[in-house]
Amino acid sequence: MNAPAFTRPLAGARRAEILAWAREEGSVRVRDLAEAFAVSEVTIRQDLERLESEGYVERSHGGAFLKSVPQQVRAMALAHQAHMDAKRAIGRAAAALVQDGETIILDSGSTTTEIASHLLDCKDLTVITNGLNIALMLGAQPSIEVHMPGGHFKPPTLSVSGERSADYFQGLFVRRLFLATAAVSIEEGLTFPSLADLPVKRAMVESAEHVCLVADSSKIGQRSFSALGPVGMIHTLVTDSGIANEDVARLRDLGIEVMIA
Repeated sequence: MNAPAFTRPLAGARRAEILAWAREEGSVRVRDLAEAFAVSEVTIRQDLERLESEGYVERSHGGAFLKSVPQQVRAMALAHQAHMDAKRAIGRAAAALVQDGETIILDSGSTTTEIASHLLDCKDLTVITNGLNIALMLGAQPSIEVHMPGGHFKPPTLSVSGERSADYFQGLFVRRLFLATAAVSIEEGLTFPSLADLPVKRAMVESAEHVCLVADSSKIGQRSFSALGPVGMIHTLVTDSGIANEDVARLRDLGIEVMIA
């Protein structure tokens, strides 16, 4: 397991990060959390007890799971539905970059789902995605060929992840990747609430000629638990008008194209 991206948080902050991890993965294991946060399993169990008492999770043998997961998966709904107006605008702008006949990778997530919704009329498009909902949306279109990796199913994002997913991308070369992130800053780079997504996201980046990060402005200047890498790994950022002018200037100084949806 990779080491945490940041220093060990205090108890309240640690519980917030554990909850973010659960909201990303659907479930958490005591052993993994103790290793990731460099605390004892007893401490993690106490954190999970507190989160259970607050109604967020339900404890199970060796860990806990997010209470909302069963209903959310049955409804085929994504867990992350904040800032949807911005995400819809970003989705339209990013989809406009795609040309007929291209092969692209669409990462899982609510913003990339918005991209997919604007690709339905594309011709001779090949899409590789780890998002089950995206595959179902685009796979019904005769003019779009959809491929999916295998791997561990993540209920909140309706996606697959992990080392097996990453292995799928070995030897693949695509024109463009549309990458999602939980948080991005010039100092901390691209960060995520848990560790499981890192291998597949790195493999996606390595397979793509052009990396287009799609992130609403609420994620800019923020950081999450584990780091994927520096902002220099992306070529284009598609975001909304809430981004600060200073951030736009700093990103462009690094050679990153910034598109405001």
